[in-house]
Amino acid sequence: MKVLVAVKRVVDYNVNIRVLGDNTGVDLNNVKMSVNPFDEIAIEEAVRLKEAGTAEEVIVVSVGASACQEQIRTALALGADRGILVETEEEVQPLAIAKVLKAIVDKEQAQIIITGKQAIDGDNSQTGQMLAALAGLSQATFASELQVGDGTATVTREVDAGLETITVKLPTIITTDLRLNEPRYASLPNIMKAKKKTIDTFTPEDLGVDVTPTVKTLKVTPPSARQAGIIVESVEELVDKLKNEAKVIS
Repeated sequence: MKVLVAVKRVVDYNVNIRVLGDNTGVDLNNVKMSVNPFDEIAIEEAVRLKEAGTAEEVIVVSVGASACQEQIRTALALGADRGILVETEEEVQPLAIAKVLKAIVDKEQAQIIITGKQAIDGDNSQTGQMLAALAGLSQATFASELQVGDGTATVTREVDAGLETITVKLPTIITTDLRLNEPRYASLPNIMKAKKKTIDTFTPEDLGVDVTPTVKTLKVTPPSARQAGIIVESVEELVDKLKNEAKVIS
């Protein structure tokens, strides 16, 4: 069984994001980039499936500029077997990514496709669902527990009302939630081994996919600065400010 994992190159979650002066986007100059945290969980789950003998091969795929090889190498150091980079300089949006992933799924015939539930840059939470629709495959989103059986996967999902357990037929698309696992750290020997692992490179044209953006960003602005808090001397003063200034009680 092959497991395919999608990873995205994003600004590291510890970085303080800055908006460009002309409001056309986020300033990426000299900014640390990392694997999307939800995708790290996806990598860990795929590697655990291999370690348990459920999967024979873990393949990592990323869509974007050549710099995405760095994140693929990270995934290889964490235990993936080989990588695929679909290289493009376009701003790749969720639908285009889903189309590219479908082409890779058709090519590799993976039985389980794992993605993060969302990327921390756009927070769209769309790619996994779009991929399932395009490929005509079952899906189990927001997974916090996964068990793979004979031709099926049983997934506990995190939903608004609590937890939902479903069983889906393979092949399937699974998107990971935070509580699915705790990603491991790459050891130095594995980092060295990852340098020798294969990364195949394609373009969207090689796969017959058009990744031209369909949504145009008009303007990017930072959130308004929060006002400093104040200290009140009494409950009466607090109630007065909540009532007359904040207007949160009447």
